[in-house]
Amino acid sequence: QVQLVESGGGLVQAGGSLRLSCAASGRAFRRSAMGWFRQVPGKEREYVAGISWSGALTYYADSVKGRFTISRDNAKNTVTLQMNSLKPEDTAVYYCAAANSVRDTVVGGTLYDYWGQGTQVTVSS
Repeated sequence: QVQLVESGGGLVQAGGSLRLSCAASGRAFRRSAMGWFRQVPGKEREYVAGISWSGALTYYADSVKGRFTISRDNAKNTVTLQMNSLKPEDTAVYYCAAANSVRDTVVGGTLYDYWGQGTQVTVSS
C-alpha cells in the first residue's frame, strides 16, 4: 500500500513556474513507479510524466516535454514535478500516482494503482 498527498498547486501567470510535491507513505514506495497525471473537467485524465524506481528512466507527454521535470527522492519518499514556462492550457487538477512494478521501469498510464487527492493548478493568461 502507498498513500499519497500532493501539495504545491496554486495560481500562476503564463510563463511562470510551479513545483508540485507528492509525499508518499508506505514501505512499497521504493519499489513503485511514480507518475503525475492531470485532468480538466469533461476531459480524460492525461498522463503527464512518469519515473522509475531509481529515477533513471522518465516519461513525458509531448504536451509538457522540455517544460516539466519529474524527479524523486527515495530517502524522503517524495516525488516532485517542476513545471516551467506554464501555459493556460496547463490548467488542471494534478494527481500523483504510484504503480506496483517488478522492474525499474516507467509504467504505462493505465497501470497505476494508488492515487492522491489532487491539487489545483491554474495558469492565467
